[in-house]
Formats: sequence, C-alpha cells, structure tokens
Amino acid sequence: MPSSALVWFRRDLRSFDHAALHHALTRFDRVHCAFVFDRAILDTLPSRRDRRVAFIRESLVELDASLDALARGAGGAGAGLIVRHGFATEAIPQLAVELGVTAVLANRDYEPAARARDATVAARLAAVGIGFGDFKDQVVFERDEVLTREGRPYGVFTPYARAWRARLSPRALAPHPVVPHAARLAPRTVRCGVPALAGLGFADVPDLRVPTGMRGGHALFDRFCGRIERYHEARDFPAAGGVSGLSTHLRFGTVSVRELVAYAQSRPGEGPRAWLDELIWREFYQMILWHHPHVVERCFRPECDALRWEDAPEHLAAWQAGRTGYPLVDAAMRQLERTGWMHNRLRMVTASFLTKDLGIDWRLGERHFADRLLDYDLAANNGGWQWAASTGCDAQPWFRIFNPVTQSRRFDPRGDFIRRHVPELAGVPERHIHAPWCMDDAEQRRCGVRIGADYPAPAVDHAAARARTLARFEAVRAG
Repeated sequence: MPSSALVWFRRDLRSFDHAALHHALTRFDRVHCAFVFDRAILDTLPSRRDRRVAFIRESLVELDASLDALARGAGGAGAGLIVRHGFATEAIPQLAVELGVTAVLANRDYEPAARARDATVAARLAAVGIGFGDFKDQVVFERDEVLTREGRPYGVFTPYARAWRARLSPRALAPHPVVPHAARLAPRTVRCGVPALAGLGFADVPDLRVPTGMRGGHALFDRFCGRIERYHEARDFPAAGGVSGLSTHLRFGTVSVRELVAYAQSRPGEGPRAWLDELIWREFYQMILWHHPHVVERCFRPECDALRWEDAPEHLAAWQAGRTGYPLVDAAMRQLERTGWMHNRLRMVTASFLTKDLGIDWRLGERHFADRLLDYDLAANNGGWQWAASTGCDAQPWFRIFNPVTQSRRFDPRGDFIRRHVPELAGVPERHIHAPWCMDDAEQRRCGVRIGADYPAPAVDHAAARARTLARFEAVRAG
C-alpha cells in the first residue's frame, strides 16, 4: 500500500526550497498539502480588516496554483492546497485521519504559543497512530546550533554574529528541492481551494502596498539586488527607499532565507555585509525567544521588571495617533497606521520616544505594533522593543536616549518623509520642519499651520523627559 503524508504549511508559503515539503516528497509515495486559517489566532485579532490575513490569503492563492502546476509539470493529474478554517489543533488531526496519512510534517516554529500548539497536535496524532515531524526552515541556525564555548546561549549580538558567520557553510545553505519530486504531490481528493476573505469573516483590504506571494517576494528581491551595494549608506533614511522591503515575505516564508543569505554572502562590499547582519539579527532574536520565552511578557533583564512606568493614557493615545508634536515620530506612527509598515530606523525612534520620552511601558508599544505591523514577528518585535527600552539583551544602554529632533535632522534632513505623512507641515521650511514649535506666530501664518491647533505642541519636553528616565533607571540600579 502506498505511503502518504500531509504537509502542514504555516510560516512557509512557498513551493520551492521548502524543508518539510522536500522531506515528505522524498520519503512518501503521496503527499497532501494543507493550510489552516487558525481561529486561535484569527479570533483574537482586533480588526476584521487585517492586512496580514489578506496577505496570507493572496499568497495561498498563488501557492495553490503553483502546487497544481508542479504536479502537472511532473506528469500528474494536478494537486491542490487543502485549506481549512478552524482551530488547527483540531483541524489538522481530523484532516490527517480523513486522508488516511501516516505522518504530518511541518516546518518548525519557535514562538511559545506555536510550540504548545504543535505539542497538542502531535499528541492528538499519536493517539490515532499518526506520526508528527518538524524541520528547520525559517532560519539558517536554530535553537542550540550557535552557542558560546561554555554551551550557553549568547546574550550579546556581536559575538553571536561572529560565531554564526564562522558556522556558515554551503551545507547550511543547501536548498531543499521540490521540483524533482513533484510527481508525488497528491491529486485533489478532498475539498480544496482558498476561501475568500468574507468567508473567513474578514473584509477586503484594497491596497496592501506590498506585492504578495512568491512572485511578490521575488520581484522585491530582484529590485533590491540592484541597490544592495548602497544598503549600508541608505538604510537609515526613510525617504530614500534603501531597504529591501522583504520583511513581510520573510515573516510568511514566501522567500527562502537560505537563498537570501547565500546571495548576501556571495557579494563583496559593506552593503551586502550590513544586510547580512540584519538577517543574523533576525536569527539572534529567534534564538533569544527560544531560550528565554519569558521575554514575551517580562523583561529579559529581571531587574528591569522593577521599573516604574508612567500611567499616561493620553500620551499613549497621542503616540498611537501620531499626535505627539514631534514630526518624525508622528510621521512614522501615521505611516504605520496607513500602511501596516514602518521603516526600521523609525521603529527605534518611536519605541525610544514611547519608553524614554513618555516613560510608558514597552509592552504597550509592542502590543500596538503587534496589532498593526504586516510583517509582525514576535521574536523581532519583542527584541526590538526591549532593545529600545533598555530592558533586553544587548540593549541600548539606559543612559543613551534618542533625541527625536536630532534623529529627525540626521535621518530626514530635508523633511521629505515628514511632509509625506504629516501634511499639516507641508509648508514648513527645512529649518523648522524638525521642531515647528520654534516658529513665531508670523512664521506659522506664512506656513499655514498653527502649532497647538492645526498641529500639536510637543507632548513633553525632551530634556525634562530625559531626566525622568535617567532617574527611573537609577532607582532600579539603587535597588
């Protein structure tokens, strides 16, 4: 009797260089493919107009067509992606029994909730005699693969990156081919196809602003390859378009991290090296989350749990709405609200402003980003927020506090990004765009903006806020 398996797609929405799919196709005679719109996640989303659900849905449509084309190209009758809407802990075991498979294979997820979900699925499968196997796919090195000489996880990025690079080899980047084995993709025997967003209880998102699926990821990467040599010079300037734009595709696995790392490693110069560092930062935070899952709710540095944050709901609301009176901060927050994305430099600036200028708990900012970022990744988001708040591993030293005006002048010198997202300030000249409250009444009239009316005055004085933050951390140090 032919053996069969079910491949469960999650954060890996592609049909090439796919570890679980490769292993299934090389070990079993017939392979089914499935994705579950997991209600354990969807039911908790704050909005029924969620960009991530829309991105996933469009990417699944392409994946479904790609699997079908692969099977037909190999001489088969065609294949399809089985899509379910329900609780994955129930849907996957039920589907495995329905299909009569002997194993379910998936690519590994490192988030605590995902690990608990997979343990539940594995137990339920085992109870009916079906195996469960998972594979490394979304990172180059995982879990305990990069440790200190003493066998402990790193807590500082630079030595981790050095060890990560030293371990890198052609074998670590070897692809997991699918095409040579595509004849084993199972024909459509059960209900397949990708439901519309309305069928999932979600509204359409007309303009995602990010190309979806494998084709979208390939197009973005292809364009980035033409400017990667200048990445180290352009990446910090939000108006310059110097970044890759691939964060969402990395999050949902429509690109292969092995291919991206192999390309960056193969190119000479500071640009490719700086971009490779960013890919290593991603794995560093995945490693931290694996070894220290408490960071989801608590500070990486236990002593920082004693920090006394401000209870300032009006300041939190102003920050969320992009109405703090600091133009670069407001432009970034409005970009997030309109597009579901924010430039990495601005993620640091806005996080620093919330925690160091407004004195608000980093967890509130982290959750706001989690609700709105199209590329939301728990490990990277948590790591970045704790870095900015000086509560995490290898964090920004607590006594180094971003000045939002200085950051604005340095990284948006002409105010192009600010004017794009804060139209009230469109007429403000370059000399005042970073601190418009410095204009006198006559200048404000000439620019067509009244500070305190058309655009808010600063929510806090930076110098005074800085002093409060230093005192907050000094109190913890004094114990």
